[in-house]
Amino acid sequence: MKVALYARYSSDNQRDASIEDQLRLCREYAARQDWNVVDSYSDRAVSGASLLRPGIQELMQDAQRGKFSIILAEAMDRLSRDQEDIAGLFKRMKFAGVRIITLSEGDVTQLHVGLKGTMNALFLQDLADKTRRGIRGRVEAGKSGGGLCYGYDVVRKFDAAGEAVRGERSINISEAAIVRRIFREYADGKAPRAIALDLNAEGIVGPLGGAWGPSTIHGN
Repeated sequence: MKVALYARYSSDNQRDASIEDQLRLCREYAARQDWNVVDSYSDRAVSGASLLRPGIQELMQDAQRGKFSIILAEAMDRLSRDQEDIAGLFKRMKFAGVRIITLSEGDVTQLHVGLKGTMNALFLQDLADKTRRGIRGRVEAGKSGGGLCYGYDVVRKFDAAGEAVRGERSINISEAAIVRRIFREYADGKAPRAIALDLNAEGIVGPLGGAWGPSTIHGN
């Protein structure tokens, strides 16, 4: 039997070694079954909420080309957490004559797809609700609810339990001076493009180390 391995991780609590751990367990299982591992596919630090991932896309294309007859993964949620996506993947693989087998569920059937898909959909909804609550809580506490804005630095602090305190920011003095200058010149009628050209001409580095442009001035 020709088998392809798939592994994925997305959480900050996981790391690249998680991919290797998953693949190692799958290889050991394949060896016990006397299967021939022809290739392995992975997606690193990518959410399982969508199939728009390079690794899983390549896996599906190779499956439809007949490169292997079995897909082996640690669990179904490594392939996808989205109920519709996992059902679509199962249907396409069945049409291509490719079985999906996981270490957790075994030989995946339509029943697995229905039950596990529902559980994963509920997990994603719960995660989204908790994320929104966390962001709202930080904003109401006067902290940043999003990414890092130009003019501020991240303040790295930990609470009594050793958990990172998110949303703390401090003013970056040099960048704050540039922000005030931009507001002042814009209020005086200077066009965003002209402001950006002057900043670039003076060698002032823009957000994320890039060049200034009209969209940067507008905050996009």
